[in-house]
Amino acid sequence: MSQEGMYVQGASTIGIVCKDGVVLASEKRVSYGYMIMSKSGKKVFPITENIGAACAGLVADMQIMVREIAAYAKLYELDKGRPISVKSAAKMLASVLFQRRFSPYITQTIIGGIEEDGPIIYILDPLGSLIPDKYAAVGSGAEIALGVLEAEYKDGLSVEEAKELVIRTIKSAVARDATSGDGTDTLTITKDGIKEETLLFK
Repeated sequence: MSQEGMYVQGASTIGIVCKDGVVLASEKRVSYGYMIMSKSGKKVFPITENIGAACAGLVADMQIMVREIAAYAKLYELDKGRPISVKSAAKMLASVLFQRRFSPYITQTIIGGIEEDGPIIYILDPLGSLIPDKYAAVGSGAEIALGVLEAEYKDGLSVEEAKELVIRTIKSAVARDATSGDGTDTLTITKDGIKEETLLFK
């Protein structure tokens, strides 16, 4: 690993589509190489009333990127007279990321929410690649997390079942990934809106 690569922060970040919504989550540790800088970082963010994002990578880049896409989403709503869709928000974020390809945001992102035809998530890399899926994991703990998700995910999960699976998945990743830990923030998105919750690990 290059010296520069040692200081790109890790994370274990998950997104799941369930029967009635989307659950996005990430653990709370912020690291710098092998140094734990914070145990209370936040890597999940509401964008609109029915769209959220969960990120892995540099926290500063996440924060600026989410503020930028939230501003664009608000401008879209003012211009069109209706809220932006999840697909449109994801495509807009993909364009923002691609425009910055020579000086990219160092972050992997899962964006999700409720469309007219149901819940959906999209996965984006730092250059704006856009992939829809039913579940996803990004960050340094992704390999471990995907093993749990592929074994346990099934269509038709309830919101509570999805939240339980997300917590189990993050705990599995945290157990093996030194740059992940200390708790989890979850963003549950349903037709009733967004609910944020924090669980601290003992």
